[in-house]
Amino acid sequence: MKTLKNKKIWITGASSGIGKALAVALAREEALLVLSARNSHALKQTQKACVKHTSFCMIQPLNLSDSAQIQQAVQKVTEELGNIDILINNAGISQRSLARETPVDIDRRIMEVNFFGMVQLTKAVLPFMLSQGSGHIVAVSSITGKFGFPLRTAYSASKHAIQGFFESLRAELTDDNIKVTIVSPGRIKTNISLNAITADGSAHKKMDNGQAGGMSPEKCAKRIVRGIKKQRKEMLIGNKEILMVYIHRWLPALYHRLVTKVKN
Repeated sequence: MKTLKNKKIWITGASSGIGKALAVALAREEALLVLSARNSHALKQTQKACVKHTSFCMIQPLNLSDSAQIQQAVQKVTEELGNIDILINNAGISQRSLARETPVDIDRRIMEVNFFGMVQLTKAVLPFMLSQGSGHIVAVSSITGKFGFPLRTAYSASKHAIQGFFESLRAELTDDNIKVTIVSPGRIKTNISLNAITADGSAHKKMDNGQAGGMSPEKCAKRIVRGIKKQRKEMLIGNKEILMVYIHRWLPALYHRLVTKVKN
């Protein structure tokens, strides 16, 4: 895929961080955009940045933990655009709490947004892609979908689930001309740790040291756009923390020593 011009692209979690950077990067490609997130005010700021570069940028507020709202959003978007060429599942919430202190309802809340919401939206959009005989689904996971990490038990579990679901979906869609890309970012300098939920459901409100020194969301977005054009199946994006994926795979004893020293 040499160009994304006039491709109809729906991005969730577009109000900030990687999602916002992706929206602006894709607007510069002259893609036709649908932007979703819970925060309508922040979405309007993203839209304002995008309309400088593209002829179409629609806002569709969306809470992925609300099943009815997902169905309504798909109906509105497809009525407006007819179909979706690329769905970028980027929205999600992170966690900063010990498993022994975290009630199951918090685990369920994280899974509902990060996994079930993403799955439901994908399944709702998929028939339109099958009908048109083409499409591209992007699932933004995390390197913690490749290995476990302290203070992120439910978050890591949700990202492992994303990995399994979308790998399986990719295999199922091989003959349908629908591509599936799984993106696993490492530490990207966004507000994800500030907005991460704690054991009582409140926001963490602290910037992790690793997050503060992470890759910029703009650089991350450029790599994702390049990966979409190349129809990559898997992408690991980040700095030296990406090495943990390979350490976990090939040097598990070293991985266990390193991961137990993590403080945030």
